[in-house]
Amino acid sequence: MKTRIIVDSTADLMPEARERIHVVPLTVHFGEEEFIDGVTIDHKTFYEKLIESDTLPTTSQAIPDAFMKEFEKAKEAGESAVVITVSSKLSGTCQSALIAAQEYENIYIVDSGSAAVGSSILAEYALQLLDQGLDAKSIAEKLEEEKEKIIIIALVDTLEYLKKGGRVSKAVAFTGGILNIKPVLSVIDGEVDMLGKARGSKMGNNLLVQEIEKAGGVDFSKPVLLGYTGLSDAVLLKYIEDSQHIWKGNTNSLNYTTIGSVIGTHVGPGAIAVAFFKK
Repeated sequence: MKTRIIVDSTADLMPEARERIHVVPLTVHFGEEEFIDGVTIDHKTFYEKLIESDTLPTTSQAIPDAFMKEFEKAKEAGESAVVITVSSKLSGTCQSALIAAQEYENIYIVDSGSAAVGSSILAEYALQLLDQGLDAKSIAEKLEEEKEKIIIIALVDTLEYLKKGGRVSKAVAFTGGILNIKPVLSVIDGEVDMLGKARGSKMGNNLLVQEIEKAGGVDFSKPVLLGYTGLSDAVLLKYIEDSQHIWKGNTNSLNYTTIGSVIGTHVGPGAIAVAFFKK
């Protein structure tokens, strides 16, 4: 039986992975306007609207029916499916997938415990396992084991969007703006956690490098992916330049992509992130 890999639209896939992976979209709301993430609004348009908007957009989880449509396609094709979702502690999307799967056989749901580029590298790893000939059940079991090794670290440019979303107080955001403080975040046990604060991008980049080293280094036999929010990749390219000693000689190409609407809503433009499996 063939296996299809399914993710929700919070996973930031590289083009080559997107060609092989099926995506269940979430919904983005700007006031009265509703958009289907990745279908009726792309990342560029989302960030243009985010920058222009006075109020924070909202996002809605994928509903069970959206997953059922994908599961029905798999059933008709005689395929099993491995479904990788954003952390259940960040969204109800995983629960929607579990509800939908009750009506089908050979569907395996994996809560990534991560988000954005973190979920994406788990999906890319699933493709590696698929290419090695593993069946759906074996892939899901391996993903459950290996997802614990995923590290995702992000450097946020401004506290303003975290303030709008109620993640930090107005006083903290105001002080952070004056002092040019850049929060360094991670997803730990499925939830967003602040690892530290750096004054300025250079110190922030140093803190990112330190966190990678603290994790014990990168397992380059598995996928690695970097991401950025906003309309420019300049900050990310500067980080890559400043951290050459981590990547040089270990990988032929360092892939990076834009981070989508769900994470982008809360961290705002100008953030960068790195996701990898620790050794």
